[in-house]
Amino acid sequence: MTAPPVTGTGVRRSWIEAAGLAGRSRAVRALTAAVVGLAVLVAVGGALLPVSRPVDRPLSVMAGVGLAALLVAAGQLARLRFRLGRGVVSVSWGEAAFIIGFVVVPPGWLPLATLAGAVLAWAVLSWLDEHHNVAEVAHLAASLTLGAAGAATVARLIGGDAPVLSIRTQVALVGGALTYLLITFGLAALTLTLHRDAATGQIFARIPYAKIPMFVGNILVGLGAVFTLVRGPVWLLAFGPGLWLLQRTYRFHLRAEEERRMWEAFAAATSALPGGTEREVAAAGLRGALDVFGARRVEIDVRTPEGEHRYAEDGPGQDNLLAGLPGPAITRSMAVAGEVVGELTVWLAEPTLPAPRDEAAISAYGDALAAALHDAAARVQVTELREQATYNFVHDPLTGVLNRASLLADGDRMLRGLERDRHVALLLLDVNGFREVNGTLGHRCGDEVLGLIAERLGELSRESELVARVGDDEFALLIPTIATLTDSATPLRETPSPLPLAVRRARELGEHIGQPMEIAGVRLAVEIAVGVVVARAGQVELAEMVRRASLALDQAKQQEMAVATYDTSQDVLTTDELALLAELQDALATDDQIVLHLQPAVDLVTAAPSGVEALVRWRHPRRGQLSPNDFIRTVEHTELLTPFTHRVLDLALSAAASWNQAGVDLPVSVNVSARSLLDPGFPGQVADALRRHRTPASRLVLEITESVAVSEQAIVDDVLAALRGAGVQLSLDDFGTGYSSLAIVTRAPVDEIKIDRSFVDDMIDSPAAEAVVRGAVELGARLGVRVVAEGVETTEQRAALIALGCPTAQGYHFSRPMPSDRIVQALVQLAEAAPNNIRPLRADDAS
Repeated sequence: MTAPPVTGTGVRRSWIEAAGLAGRSRAVRALTAAVVGLAVLVAVGGALLPVSRPVDRPLSVMAGVGLAALLVAAGQLARLRFRLGRGVVSVSWGEAAFIIGFVVVPPGWLPLATLAGAVLAWAVLSWLDEHHNVAEVAHLAASLTLGAAGAATVARLIGGDAPVLSIRTQVALVGGALTYLLITFGLAALTLTLHRDAATGQIFARIPYAKIPMFVGNILVGLGAVFTLVRGPVWLLAFGPGLWLLQRTYRFHLRAEEERRMWEAFAAATSALPGGTEREVAAAGLRGALDVFGARRVEIDVRTPEGEHRYAEDGPGQDNLLAGLPGPAITRSMAVAGEVVGELTVWLAEPTLPAPRDEAAISAYGDALAAALHDAAARVQVTELREQATYNFVHDPLTGVLNRASLLADGDRMLRGLERDRHVALLLLDVNGFREVNGTLGHRCGDEVLGLIAERLGELSRESELVARVGDDEFALLIPTIATLTDSATPLRETPSPLPLAVRRARELGEHIGQPMEIAGVRLAVEIAVGVVVARAGQVELAEMVRRASLALDQAKQQEMAVATYDTSQDVLTTDELALLAELQDALATDDQIVLHLQPAVDLVTAAPSGVEALVRWRHPRRGQLSPNDFIRTVEHTELLTPFTHRVLDLALSAAASWNQAGVDLPVSVNVSARSLLDPGFPGQVADALRRHRTPASRLVLEITESVAVSEQAIVDDVLAALRGAGVQLSLDDFGTGYSSLAIVTRAPVDEIKIDRSFVDDMIDSPAAEAVVRGAVELGARLGVRVVAEGVETTEQRAALIALGCPTAQGYHFSRPMPSDRIVQALVQLAEAAPNNIRPLRADDAS
């Protein structure tokens, strides 16, 4: 398709259009006028010169002029064209026509004959191509006329009146033909340069390459035709096949060169497509198409989800608004994997139908351009996704404020940039009863409430303050500068406390955020609780401030207060306690941190050993030796209970084996966690430990608490029954301190009762405590179970227990807990010191 010309306005534009000068620069117009005017003068002037016709010329003047004009016309009609940049260069048989015309026409008449033949040929070509451009035809005809005039002048000067077939005339004809070539080449190069159709270097490289082979053929054909015309005109008929072959050879040569040039330019243009934005790719694509196809104009329509974008560029030296986009236009759809990216439209410079190679090349170029545009769009999408991901990484996606991680990172950077003594405040806000909002109105409305709270919080925040959402319905406001207000009663040397100011700010925030809001047609108001913490910038990290503010917020919610401040007494957990779990895991992975201290139980009368209680200790590498009170709660509430119990049983049974090898036959007592009795696998764990250490079950006593013994859970009864069935002895520890009742010893039959030390301590001065001890001793005697008094430290306590009939006791009065490597010697000494007629109670004597 060809775009319609744009109709000009005004008289001046109309005659320019009619002359075919529309769209051409002033320099080109001036050159055209000069060349045409000079050619007319030369042609008319040459025709007015005296006719000097040598006798050996074969034709009359008029016949020669007619023949020369026909030869010029035939040479131009047989022209070969090739693209040079955005212009088209014609390579014709002009030199051959000049050589023959110089022989048959007087030199002065040759320019006129050339002008007539060129006008005739280009008029026919314009009519065939439907491209009526008077200025272009006149310019071309004039250029050929000036070339013929110059060539005739040079040939006349060299050849003079020498015979046609003389060497001198042959040299003159070659010189004239060369002059013709130089003049026409020079004018073509000047026109292309002024019109900016191609670079100067490209012009002077490609035109000689295309013209020289044909120039040589022109010389040979012209000289051969002259020789045949003089000696035997009939042989001119044989020139037809030869000229046809030469024409085909030249055409193939030019086409091959044109194909090579176009694909080289194609490769350079496609490789130069940038990996940038859509606009950058389109601009490079326009420049590349203009260069590859020598186009007058290129348009690129890009289709994106956001809409269509059009990019266009005209070839230099062409005003397309005036010239009307001469030449055919080829439009190709650009697609990648079936997805249409846009359209590419190229207006070719040559006013003929596009060749198949043009359509194929434009299609291929469109594919490459489509890929580049698709990549550009993909890069834009990746950039947007990366920016969105970066934004989401530091912002809360629901409210748009900072998230917790970003608050901690940005807040710490801010604190490091402040003076170390500057007070900063952190306000932690929570919505009271927010779950009711979600449950009543739905989560979508709940999200709207949170968004509105964030908006109101942002309205009240000041420059350099950080607002963040740190939980489901929790927000934080970091205040790097607390404005301190003073009054006349405040001495200048004193600085007001920043905490009241931070509390005042918190109350203002709560009041503003708590104002009524309308959500989903429902008017509601929320209550805000605020935890406030103030610290110096150089003394605390933001994470610690968040922790402290969270403690203050918990206090505000528990006490139903609007604002609460942080107090050090709120710290329930210390850093050591938080690290205890990990350190316990490390301790169980070693062999020397979890150890046992062993304390004998003895006969109150003889002090002979009757059993040994295993007391666990932790040799902490940093905190020293720890008692069970320091870590046993952590063990019981984690998954470490099973491996910890496994370790204690191994240590206790291993120690029992050591004193049994020394001839001291005593059981070992181990305290059992309440959670162990809720584990159906615990009896199997105990049996496995006894089997590994080849120890009879009767030598193991498991101490349980009263609260577990009276548990209503059936699993406890099953576990205790399994242990009793395996032969393991059970001891009721801390008797009298729990939920004591006579039903305990019937529901959970035991082999031993241990009286808690609190009653032993008070029994001397407290009749009630003495009564408990007496009752326990009598209960044990009636049930036939051992009774052990714990915590005996004085002689008076021992005597009182003997008086009450208590058989056995343990405590510092007899022996302190000692490491396992010393227990065997202590047991042997106690056994040897006891009277021979008294035999200590053995484990296997229990009933």
